[in-house]
Amino acid sequence: MKPSPVSRAPRACTTFRQRCIRASPKTPLNLPRSAQARLKSSSDARLSTTIRQQASGEAAPVLSVRDLSARYGNVEALRPVNLHLGKGELVAVLGPNGAGKSTLLRALMGLTPGSGQVDFEGAALPRNDPRAVTQRGVVLVPEGRGVFGPMSVRDNLELGAYLLKGRPGEFNARLDRVFALFPRLRDRQSQLAGSLSGGEQQMLAIGRAMMAGPRLLLLDEPSLGLAPRLAAEILETLATLNREGLPVLLVEQRAPMALRIARRAYLMAVGRIVAEVTPDQITSPHDLARYYFAHEAA
Repeated sequence: MKPSPVSRAPRACTTFRQRCIRASPKTPLNLPRSAQARLKSSSDARLSTTIRQQASGEAAPVLSVRDLSARYGNVEALRPVNLHLGKGELVAVLGPNGAGKSTLLRALMGLTPGSGQVDFEGAALPRNDPRAVTQRGVVLVPEGRGVFGPMSVRDNLELGAYLLKGRPGEFNARLDRVFALFPRLRDRQSQLAGSLSGGEQQMLAIGRAMMAGPRLLLLDEPSLGLAPRLAAEILETLATLNREGLPVLLVEQRAPMALRIARRAYLMAVGRIVAEVTPDQITSPHDLARYYFAHEAA
């Protein structure tokens, strides 16, 4: 099946909104005149989304991104991006080099200045303040792992738990969880991080993020530079965390591997999201190529 491009709300939603406005005063959808006027306006996407969720019983998204843009000097790295992540979802972001995938994660974390609205668990995330974003429970595993080579494995993990100062019980519980996920880290906890293999360093990077107690985990190319077997092992660990209820937003170039564990995926090109697809819509690299070529020709 050919992936459908991301578009605005379908025409049926307009009819539904009109029904909501005419709802009986006894229903929770009854709104004051000012709210009805805003609802009729197509620009009030946030309000219409909330009403659709209330009517359908759908949970509000854990992460909601609206019109997120970012620039590097005069270069527009992210054109207005819109996406959402539901409770307990694992969603992949796929695309070629230079598509803006890493910039998207950096903008979400506040590492790259951007404009737009980013809500997490129903409240706006701080802009340009990575520490405050992390304190809210959004944690990034960066591209290239970013482990501190001259420090031990244990010290790297302790850095991830800097918010747990004075809470040894919770620290030990998180450490045990990381060692259960990655037994090799337990065996090497006194070893310098720089002496680990690439796969072990990636395990350490994810373990350090888990020490922060994330309620949303962002990962930037976790399989980068890894042999296929190790890459599959890393991604299966992410699937395990997701099955336990942790929402995951995964940027990945190995599309087939990512689509095996993702519920759905956003396709990015030249700084924008060009499609939202499900794994059954992308059955081969040719499906991705055909879609990107179609986008470039449009």
